[in-house]
Amino acid sequence: MLRKVTQLQGGPLRARDGEIGTVEQLYFDDETWAIRYLVVNTGSWLAGRRVLISPIAVNKTDWESGQMEVGLTKQQVEGSPAITTDKPVSRQHEAQYMEYYGYPFYWSGPYLWGSVPYPAGLVKEGAVVVDTSASRAETESADSHLRSTKAVSGYHIEATNGEIGHVENFIVDLHTWAIQYIEVNTRNWWPGKKVLISPRWIERVSWMDATVYVDLPRETIKNAPEYMDSMPVTREYEQRLCDHYKRAADGRPEAEKLYRPWSAKIA
Repeated sequence: MLRKVTQLQGGPLRARDGEIGTVEQLYFDDETWAIRYLVVNTGSWLAGRRVLISPIAVNKTDWESGQMEVGLTKQQVEGSPAITTDKPVSRQHEAQYMEYYGYPFYWSGPYLWGSVPYPAGLVKEGAVVVDTSASRAETESADSHLRSTKAVSGYHIEATNGEIGHVENFIVDLHTWAIQYIEVNTRNWWPGKKVLISPRWIERVSWMDATVYVDLPRETIKNAPEYMDSMPVTREYEQRLCDHYKRAADGRPEAEKLYRPWSAKIA
């Protein structure tokens, strides 16, 4: 199932025993483009404190009500390690977070989620498969490669022959919890439209210059199948995209295609 990040933002998040807040933004891994955490504003419950919720905990989403449910208690969330959203989340902090909830480290293993291709695969019969130790948290590197969808929205998109638009939104596969497409708004540079590109087609990202460099010419992107806000991203539409860009289909949901599926070069 593919959903826009803005469809997740602002929605209420409910624990097993009550509501815990609303989704404010998402943190993604800048090497794999997988969504690693939902940043939740707890509002009046915890005096506006922000907490991280891993997709591992997500049980289901009701799109009619916009509510998402997680397999945690309010007490668990309240006792989770504190974060400061105006500072980078370190790998050591992530390790402490994982150990608190008993989650395995997603960066240890060949798949997008460490030992499995999907976050749901880390939960079996209501229990989390654990593969962590307290001593490992002390040796983790400081860099966790996490980026905010809120911060990256608005980044310039640079084609092989010039700028072509900016990042408008992200489309996430809620099975793998990976960013499947970047929504590009081209209207600032010509009487244009919105189009989709895959992170697989990114040559590199300059986080310092807020620019995404795409291995495609402007005309190719300009003439891509239009994406409209209300339209679902179907398999047929994805195939049209791949045919237009002359790129192979990604093969979702074949597990063998989910070994760290992409890694943009970092500048």
